[in-house]
Amino acid sequence: MRTAWIALALFAAACSSKRDAPPQPTAINVADAMPGPPDGRPPDAGAIGGVMPVEGDVTIRDFHFKSGESLAELRIHYTTLGTLVKDKDGHATNAVLIMHGTTGSGHQFFAPQFASELYGPDQPLDLRTHYLILPDDIGHGASSKPSDGLRAKFPHYVYDDMVEAEHAVVTQLGVDHLRLVMGTSMGCMHSWMWAEKWPTMMDAVMPLACLPVRIAGRNREWRKMVIDAITQDPEYRGGEYATEPRAGMQAASYLLMIAGSAPLEQQKRLDTPEKSDKDVDDRTRAFLASHDANDVVYAVGSSWDYDPSKDLEKIVAPVMYVNSTDDFINPPELGIAEREIKRVKRGELVMIQATADTHGHGTHTWAKFWKQDLVRLLQESEPAGK
Repeated sequence: MRTAWIALALFAAACSSKRDAPPQPTAINVADAMPGPPDGRPPDAGAIGGVMPVEGDVTIRDFHFKSGESLAELRIHYTTLGTLVKDKDGHATNAVLIMHGTTGSGHQFFAPQFASELYGPDQPLDLRTHYLILPDDIGHGASSKPSDGLRAKFPHYVYDDMVEAEHAVVTQLGVDHLRLVMGTSMGCMHSWMWAEKWPTMMDAVMPLACLPVRIAGRNREWRKMVIDAITQDPEYRGGEYATEPRAGMQAASYLLMIAGSAPLEQQKRLDTPEKSDKDVDDRTRAFLASHDANDVVYAVGSSWDYDPSKDLEKIVAPVMYVNSTDDFINPPELGIAEREIKRVKRGELVMIQATADTHGHGTHTWAKFWKQDLVRLLQESEPAGK
């Protein structure tokens, strides 16, 4: 337990052209600033944007990980919304890939602040005319993950493995071209990797809330603190615990809360000591009830190989890159986003100005703040002849 609290103390010690966001008030959920649970999907989600979701699995046999490990069968779960359309030559014309964040799942894009802004009639991703693919990444949601049974013997996956598995899902669904590739947080980073690995496979790219460089500095430190807090808890037992290592997981929850925090919004919403304390207690309780320690360790550690900065010039599709000024994980004062977007041939950076209504890192899922930028991206990237 001592190690977990030391990690938290170290984390606290480490915390040492813009556009106004829309002014309208929003309803706030206490979990908004935190990554979602490993499989936080409702049992019967019902229709989304007037369309029933279709769930499925792709099984990849003899999958070899970058670590040298392998699985005889890797299961990748996915959800689709809408109907795939192909042209007279059999090429997909309306498929959109949307990738989730760390410890989340594709179902995080069922949230009303995302779906109700994008999926309805005449909205940017109108489900009458678009075919959405929402995969659960390796180690997440209903895809193969440590908590299925292998625990700490599960292969150590990295972003490159996850992106290859996403690509396998897309191709197994009969999609050879994507109208749009987009993602939030970890999915944002995967978007950069897609744009470099398969540069002509998409018409447009929209990365939301990340940086296109290797993870270092404070962003690396808080991730290491999460992992150390869990793995150095004596109850972790090398990943073979009988019950969840509570002290380590509680410290991890605190660190994730800070990483996803939004100071202006929280000062407005949590305007008394009692509200603030209750928020911490409620969110910690929800985190402990919905997360597995090994799954968290693997998910947070999977970013170690990420570094798209070497190949940004390879990107040929238009990129609408969105960050926000209240993002603790990707702080604007680093100037990295402004510097790196200049290397993208058809890239544009949108920096959302912080207000009491934005959500820090989690602004990526509140589509009202960037919906018009998505509309513009889709208009500017419309294939010839349409």
